[in-house]
Amino acid sequence: MINRPVATLIRQQILLTLPPGTPVREACRRMAERYVGSVLVTDERGHLLGIFTERDAICRVLAQARDADRTLLAEVMTTKLSTLPPSGGALEALRLMQDGGFRHVPVVDGERVVGIVSWTDFRAPEHVRLQDETRLWETMR
Repeated sequence: MINRPVATLIRQQILLTLPPGTPVREACRRMAERYVGSVLVTDERGHLLGIFTERDAICRVLAQARDADRTLLAEVMTTKLSTLPPSGGALEALRLMQDGGFRHVPVVDGERVVGIVSWTDFRAPEHVRLQDETRLWETMR
């Protein structure tokens, strides 16, 4: 199936979520333990506040010589998020990532975070379909 719902990808996920007051070093340690490229930053009610990714760690912490023990996620997380509902399709997720220049999309059901998808979660046919659609749109311009 080329445009399977993202819900099929997040069924067995155990989300890595942390509060905004978590030090960057702790978030990076947890990401390394779980071998994931991002952590979802949530409030005490589980509402999504932002995302902290490998790219944030490099560009907003390491490249700026910030202290990872003293820098909090709230200071360096990405807050302008694109999200998808569980019914969203693979192509929609890939389009969001391609157009936005990022590799992770939180999956949100109402106000509750239920998962996350990454560029690498999708199969080759889904990537090929996205390329085909992109080429088509570019020729129509």
